[in-house]
Amino acid sequence: MPALQPSSATPVSVPGAAPGHWTPDDCPTADDRVLTFRLGAVEYAIGILDVQEIRGYVAPTSIPAMPDHMKGVLNLRGTIVPVIDLRLLFGMQAGLDQTTVTVVLHLQDRVVAVVVDAVSDVVELEQLQVQPAPHLGDGLLADNVRGVLTLGPADQPRTVLLIDIARLLAALRAGTSPAVQ
Repeated sequence: MPALQPSSATPVSVPGAAPGHWTPDDCPTADDRVLTFRLGAVEYAIGILDVQEIRGYVAPTSIPAMPDHMKGVLNLRGTIVPVIDLRLLFGMQAGLDQTTVTVVLHLQDRVVAVVVDAVSDVVELEQLQVQPAPHLGDGLLADNVRGVLTLGPADQPRTVLLIDIARLLAALRAGTSPAVQ
């Protein structure tokens, strides 16, 4: 099953999408599956191949002088893993409850954990479910939305933002993306 990665071709202009954003050809194929999760009232999806495990939330060991979204580190079976709170990274208010979980990601040669409000589903995508991302402005999240999914029955559809979590976290680490708006 191919990983959810952008094509190496030059991005194509798609009506309704910002120049340089993902095109329908970059969207997942019918073989791809995504993990959906919530942050506040918004639902997001990431490629299932990036997910190593889902754990109940345990407060990480904090590290002084880190940005607010860096919650600290976890010792995961001998591997020290940085923990990022996606609510804080995306400019939302902090909030933990009984459904809060930590999603451990394996991204190329790195392991990183992200805190989310709740995990929803693992969804097998059909090509028609993925629409090109409209221009969402500038910022770390907006620059890394791959597309918009419509899930659920026609009378109660759910709109889910498909994000490239590896690209988003790489931009955050490199400091190459504008601040979250």
